[in-house]
Amino acid sequence: MTYDYLALREEASHLAYQLYGNDAKKRASFTERLLDICARAQSKDFLLIHNPGGWGNTPLEHCLQWERSIVEGVSATIERLGYGGLLIQYFRSGNSWWAYMRDIKEQAFFFNSKAKAMAAELKFIVQHFNNLKIILIGVSQGAAFSNAVLQQLGELRQVYSIELGIFSPYASRRVVTKKTLAVDSNGSVPDLVVRRSLKAGFKAYITAPSRWIKCRLRGKPEKFANCINVPGHDYNWEYPGVHQKVISFLELNFGVKSKLEVGL
Repeated sequence: MTYDYLALREEASHLAYQLYGNDAKKRASFTERLLDICARAQSKDFLLIHNPGGWGNTPLEHCLQWERSIVEGVSATIERLGYGGLLIQYFRSGNSWWAYMRDIKEQAFFFNSKAKAMAAELKFIVQHFNNLKIILIGVSQGAAFSNAVLQQLGELRQVYSIELGIFSPYASRRVVTKKTLAVDSNGSVPDLVVRRSLKAGFKAYITAPSRWIKCRLRGKPEKFANCINVPGHDYNWEYPGVHQKVISFLELNFGVKSKLEVGL
């Protein structure tokens, strides 16, 4: 795809103004991010977007191993099917206690404004890349956020969502369509986060500080959220109940890239 860069920047800037008004810093950040994605997505078949769990601000290399394995597994499957993909992350929160407090309202109201902002970004990308398919990948709160975005997009045919272990307070608001893969069990141990086990959740939070301290003493500090371990809330790609469902979903919706698509 070729495009007029100046025209694209003007469109992106206009969209940023619609979303953020007079907040120049947010407008600039949104515009540059959108233009960077457009530049990198040229000639790609897929845009894979990882929405991290928790507050949604953890770089992939610092996510728990099982969450990384999901993202890597999806990427590898897309490649095996013969497609070219671009993997990015979407951070929906800052990395400070003030940012967390500020986002409590967003968390409570199903990510309303943040989901609208991401949906607007995806609509812009789809408008300029007719053949690009987009897959949202999310676990726990990230799964809920992906679903909120998908609902904002409506019938936009190019966007799909893989959602694992949705955080239980959002389960009743989730909408599952043919473009959604919802996995609520790893096939081995029941996910007590999905099942809303208050006892398991309380125990996980009570014991998390000691795990956090032990990690620091070993010289391998972890984010506090990564020390909250609830039984079953683990969707490692190695589990047959996880990778088989994801692979089947991808193969069913996209299949192997044909020679015609490759241009031979």
